[in-house]
Amino acid sequence: MKWHYTVAAQSDVGTTKAVNQDSLTVKVANTICGEAAFAVMCDGMGGLEQGEVASATVVQAYEQWFLKDLPHLLARGFSEEILEKVWYRLANDCNVRIAEYSMEQKAPMGTTLTAMLLLEGRYYISHVGDCRAYVMGNGMEQLTEDQTYVAREVALGHMTPEQARTDARRNVLLQSIGTVNCVEPDFQMGDFYDDDTFLLCSDGFRHKLTDVELYEYCHTKLEGMEWFVENRLNNSHFMNGRLRYMMENIKARGERDNISAILIKAVNTIE
Repeated sequence: MKWHYTVAAQSDVGTTKAVNQDSLTVKVANTICGEAAFAVMCDGMGGLEQGEVASATVVQAYEQWFLKDLPHLLARGFSEEILEKVWYRLANDCNVRIAEYSMEQKAPMGTTLTAMLLLEGRYYISHVGDCRAYVMGNGMEQLTEDQTYVAREVALGHMTPEQARTDARRNVLLQSIGTVNCVEPDFQMGDFYDDDTFLLCSDGFRHKLTDVELYEYCHTKLEGMEWFVENRLNNSHFMNGRLRYMMENIKARGERDNISAILIKAVNTIE
């Protein structure tokens, strides 16, 4: 079995903010374990100064990990337990760097983090805050849990999901990188399947869209396997066009936040 990925990514400052505090990256690389896809979505803390510095710092650190450190990890022997420990250390290294820079600049800053690795039919996620990761196949599943005040209240039965969507405290985070003494990322993993689509997005991307709209526009149906492998650039243009269309729709509906999203389409062949 050989996995192939095509990717798309878009980010928009939105209609009201002067600075885009979202940062993201998505990469596909050949490894000794076959093709791997890697994506990171970070949302700089809304209302805090230099949130874009915090989000960019984390994205750059994780991007360098994928490009430089992952090949060595795979060569030594990859395991899910080791990956969880490595990502925990990386998140807390970023936490210290941002906190120290924040103190030097006397400017509070922080960021969320959602990182995803796709490798050999398995996905791995490290998650802090309220960006989200979804997988879309025959249906749609939200893979991450929002680390927010309202999500916790819903889980405790103190608030309904409908109340949480409109509550003034919906953006209050329980933790973020750069603002706590120690970050405790959620770590998740699981299998994925042929023709699955992954979506990573900031909260500004999803507030004005229903789950049905997310599925219909993000779970792209591409051409057959042979055409897909030979024309991934064309598929990427198609997927980027879908994201741009959705973002213009989101802005037209009155979203005030920055808007960012990443799509990854996974397809396999039997060798």
